[in-house]
Amino acid sequence: MIVKNTMFLFFSLVTFMLLSSSAQALPSFARQTGYACSACHVQSFGPNLTSVGRNFKLNGYTQTDGKNNNLIPLSGMIRGSFTHTQEGQDGGAAPRFGRNDNATIDEAAVFLAGRLTSKIGAFVEGTYDGVENIGVLDNTEIRFADHFEVAGQKVVFGLTTNNNPTVSDLWNTTPTWGFPWSSSPLAPAQSAATLIESLGSQVIGATSYMMINNLLYIEAGGYTSLAKNAQKGISVFDPEQSRLSGGAPYWRVALQKDWNGHYGAIGTFGMHGDVNPQRITTAGTDRYDDIGFDMTYQYLGNPVHIYEFTATYLRENRNMNASSALGLADRIKSNLDTVRIRAGYTFQQTYGLNLFYNQTTGTADTFIYGLGDPISGSRTGRPLSQAFIAEASFTPFG
Repeated sequence: MIVKNTMFLFFSLVTFMLLSSSAQALPSFARQTGYACSACHVQSFGPNLTSVGRNFKLNGYTQTDGKNNNLIPLSGMIRGSFTHTQEGQDGGAAPRFGRNDNATIDEAAVFLAGRLTSKIGAFVEGTYDGVENIGVLDNTEIRFADHFEVAGQKVVFGLTTNNNPTVSDLWNTTPTWGFPWSSSPLAPAQSAATLIESLGSQVIGATSYMMINNLLYIEAGGYTSLAKNAQKGISVFDPEQSRLSGGAPYWRVALQKDWNGHYGAIGTFGMHGDVNPQRITTAGTDRYDDIGFDMTYQYLGNPVHIYEFTATYLRENRNMNASSALGLADRIKSNLDTVRIRAGYTFQQTYGLNLFYNQTTGTADTFIYGLGDPISGSRTGRPLSQAFIAEASFTPFG
């Protein structure tokens, strides 16, 4: 599916703080560290981190300025949008909404985010979804972090328990934290997605990690699907959603370097999962192997002018034995390929411009990419999607 000339007008992007009086991006972090939001976030908000922000996350959200750290680390956020598409959507953009020109509160969230002990920190997001009209446990992780030295080289190590593969990642190139930072849930979007980017809030997992000499990052662990009752309890259960059979290993490796105001990183990440399609266990499992490659460049030497370039390539190889036997897939072996490229410029940590290109291609399959749905389906049965996004933004606070 290709959507043309879709325009979003975000009429509200507001962060507010509980138990404090200044409005900042994840204010509990700012209150804990004493930093302005612009120290850790490019343009003072969102998942796009600076080197300071990456180190804060790496060390378990525990850094503090030693002042006013006896408060519960709570913050809040509300985000809304007005969405106009070139053509209306038959049957409404979503239940309770019209075909076009819809205004909504996309989400209202409360965060428990910050230091819990000297070596343990948390990022826990509870979200009210204004489109689905439900409350969900959103991106969540709890970290333990510490460090030691070997031959004069610092090694930071840690453990994280979380509910979304790549939520623990330090870079803004992986699925959880990738661009666009925010978008309208009422606008049509491609239905083709890899396993690694489709498991948010449905799984629980743990990984261990280390950063060696601020240069080499290594992370490994695994995930398994939450029990049905647990998924119902956090409002993410879907009876037709596929589920992991057993554990799904996850890994991440990256090299990074800071030099004279320039920052660069290259890396790879991946996941293997055996999956019961639509939770059906009688036909065996499908196998998914995801592997991604990414790079990040930032110029942070002059905070008045920040330049960025990021790129991600993600390939998924599928063996659909179970789906093929159940009549849910045309063929046994297939693949899905995604490319994402972003160039960004930020002026005075206040004004931003991002140019983004996304392309998804893969093996044709009329069952998986159904011909019947005029919005999320495909006229050719191929997962072909291309998108270009130009985003201009203004941050008055932070």
